[in-house]
Amino acid sequence: MTALDFYGIDAIGLQRREEVLPGRLIALEGTDGVGRSTQIRLLRPWLESLGYAVVDSEMTRSELAGSGLKEAKEGNTLGTITLNLFYAADFVDRFEHQILPALRAGFIVLADRYIYSLMARALVRGADPQWLRSIYGLALKPDAIFYLRVELEDLVPRVLQKHGFDYWESGMDMRLGEDLFESFVRYQKLMLNEYDKMSKHYHFQVFDAGRSSEEIAVQLKQAIQPLLPNG
Repeated sequence: MTALDFYGIDAIGLQRREEVLPGRLIALEGTDGVGRSTQIRLLRPWLESLGYAVVDSEMTRSELAGSGLKEAKEGNTLGTITLNLFYAADFVDRFEHQILPALRAGFIVLADRYIYSLMARALVRGADPQWLRSIYGLALKPDAIFYLRVELEDLVPRVLQKHGFDYWESGMDMRLGEDLFESFVRYQKLMLNEYDKMSKHYHFQVFDAGRSSEEIAVQLKQAIQPLLPNG
């Protein structure tokens, strides 16, 4: 059962109505191109084969803000504060209307990035840490946080092979370099540094993303098994 343990305050009054949630909340974290989505595609059928209902939640997928955020990012002119508020609105909407209902129904929720990536993105863009904690303090603490960590030299060829450099994932809005490659390298260094700091503070379970997808999946399943109901 997912305990009602928040990072900050119970902003929506959840603790007044229920003591525990029968589902499980599992967050997969890591920078772009590290293989989170691949692992969720591997974990979901495995969990379903064990008899568990599974739902996944991903950034920019909220009904309230998801489409607006994607549209705003297409123009490459989105301001930092607006970007952070868009991501926060997207998360809060998914948290209240996707994640919590699934946990109440006893689902296993696989979060393809939770609050930690959102905070890392905001921090490298100069956001105030206290302001971020106040925004994301309503988030439930997951039952487990799995961080797929990759070295920068391994990340670059992965991203090139997958889809190439993205404007926002390269930090071009921060003007970190003259071109996408230079900016990507500098931006991802900053992101990896934030993840490493968060790893200690939020007690991430770290997995070497340099391994094959199959090897990582085996390790994740071993870590998830004890968390499952009757696991």
